[in-house]
Order: sequence, then C-alpha cells, then structure tokens
Amino acid sequence: MPTNRASSISPEYPLLGLLRLVPGHGYQVHQRLERELGSLWKVHQNQAYNILSRLEAAGLVRGAPGGKGLHARRKMSLTPAGRRRFDTWLRTPTGLSARALRVDFLTRLYFAQRLDPELAHEIIDGQLAVTRDGVERLRRRSETDPDQGSVAELSDDLRLRHLKLVIEWLESLHARIETPAPG
Repeated sequence: MPTNRASSISPEYPLLGLLRLVPGHGYQVHQRLERELGSLWKVHQNQAYNILSRLEAAGLVRGAPGGKGLHARRKMSLTPAGRRRFDTWLRTPTGLSARALRVDFLTRLYFAQRLDPELAHEIIDGQLAVTRDGVERLRRRSETDPDQGSVAELSDDLRLRHLKLVIEWLESLHARIETPAPG
C-alpha cells in the first residue's frame, strides 16, 4: 500500500478538498480553510491564491467569472482531473511521521467524514494497516540488529512506542465517528 512521505504534505490538497465540498471564490476558500482547518494548516491568503492559480494552470480547478465589474471574483470549482487527484490523495494512507499523521491524516479524515462516514472508517482502517506494518518492520529490524544503546536503537524504540500509541488512537477513532444507520 503506497504512503505519502511527510515532505509531500501540501496545502493544495485541503484547497482541492474544500472546492470538492463547495465551489467558491479564492477568498471564500481561504476563509473556510482558516475556519475549518486552521489548527492544522497555516496558509496566507496570497499563498492560497497562488496555489489556486497553479492548480488552475494545471487543469485541476477552473475559474469562472463570479459577477460583474472590473474586480469580479472568479468562482473556483474542481475539474474532473482535480476531483480524481483529490480522491486519490484522500484514499492514500499517510506516512508515519508524527507531522504527517497530525496534519495529513487528520485533513484526510476531516474530508472523509464530510463526504461519507463509511469512507472515514475505510481511511482509518487503511492507516491502521500501514501503521501496523511500520511497527512490524521496526520490530524485525530491532531483532536482526540489536545494537544495545546505540542512537539508532533508541530512535527505533521511540518510533515503535509512538506508532503503538498511534494504533491505539486510530482504533479508538472508529467509535468516535458516526456510521450512518442502515437505510
């Protein structure tokens, strides 16, 4: 299962996601980002505009005139390619760094909950699988290379303990996220 590295964390995805939920002009999108995801993402307004322009140039969003006059705002919406890019990102488990889990995973979970609670549970399960795999890899490495007291061993021990806590936390999320009643 592919994972994203912490270095691939980009504000383009929450901007695409906000447009996936509700099209709007750049100012509205930025205001929603600050209001709804501001605890995870610090993006200046001009940075959001630049990212939206880049996404438009790449064919991932389209801007349409949103009113009359010289300074009419352009209403942004996702193109089919933008929706595919966002949906692929949404379903791809996050890397195992603390920052990736805090920022990237929680952003994915935010959007999954709004799009489909069942999808939120799938995303949690996918992240659990990747995290459990990471724990197993660290365990095997520590068994094959037991260099007692080395910095590498201490680092692996810290990561292992962190990932075990992450697994516990991910398991608890299922109960915290509502599942829709059968139809």
